[in-house]
Amino acid sequence: MPLPSGSVTVGFDIGGTNLRGAAVDATGRIIDSAKVPTPATAAELESAVAEIVAYHSRRQDVSAVGLAVAGFLDPDCTTVRFAPHLPWRDAAVRDTLQDQLGVPVTLEHDANAAAWGEYRFGAARGARVWVLFAVGTGIGGALMIDGTLYRGAYGTAPEFGHLTVVRNGRPCSCGKSGCLERYCSGTALVDTAREIIDGGADGTYGLSAAYRENGGSELTGRAIMAAARNGDPVATAAVADYTAWLGQGLSVVADVLDPELIVIGGGVSTDSDLWLDEARTQFTGSIVGAGHRPVARLATAELGADAGMIGVADLARRGN
Repeated sequence: MPLPSGSVTVGFDIGGTNLRGAAVDATGRIIDSAKVPTPATAAELESAVAEIVAYHSRRQDVSAVGLAVAGFLDPDCTTVRFAPHLPWRDAAVRDTLQDQLGVPVTLEHDANAAAWGEYRFGAARGARVWVLFAVGTGIGGALMIDGTLYRGAYGTAPEFGHLTVVRNGRPCSCGKSGCLERYCSGTALVDTAREIIDGGADGTYGLSAAYRENGGSELTGRAIMAAARNGDPVATAAVADYTAWLGQGLSVVADVLDPELIVIGGGVSTDSDLWLDEARTQFTGSIVGAGHRPVARLATAELGADAGMIGVADLARRGN
């Protein structure tokens, strides 16, 4: 049952590094937030969730809680089957936390939660058939049709990041090789830059020199984007490679799903001015029937890193 419009719900973004919990009102506005390092055990993680809920409850009337989880859930969104960076394995997280917290708890996949946030309060308002393509450490994805999240038969759809695009390509943490996210993600940017440098790029200045001086410890997706903004040749080449893969990945999404809108989110989207126009060119030129069919509009996410918390808090408010 949906909650009263004046109540507050707490939305959690549970990542492998940090656990963030925000008190969110009915308009999608974050009133207050708290963050702690993600604990290593299930019991500690559940206790940390309870402590953050208690923190917000001392300041607001908390009526429900939602958790955005980076992992596989069952179709009913009650159990975390597997989360590569979290301690839950086939864990009945929803019921366990409801018993601990004494309020309704909603579980959702993190990309679905972010998509719901963008649909309700961000870049996808009013869209009928649309896709979230979230690029960060890896690639997350979500598909919405007529206001409903599409989950597939077993609750794992869609997995854009693990489409095989290079046979016998870069190994992926999922166990496969050549996955799209190994070429189109923040992590992929680092691997591509490293390959360019190791392949003989001028090592006397810029990103190459820094890499060789410190062994690559400061080579991150964010650093590469910043260097590309300053014209560094290695960073520029790495971003160009990422952009080409992004365009091809988006064309696959469009060919299979034919959405009206694709919203690009995740950490890499903050630097979209460096790659969005070229990615759009690559995308529109790679789809089947290029030049003879309507093309999905590309947009960048509006809610940033808070989309998952805002989205799952709203789902909890609606009793989903």
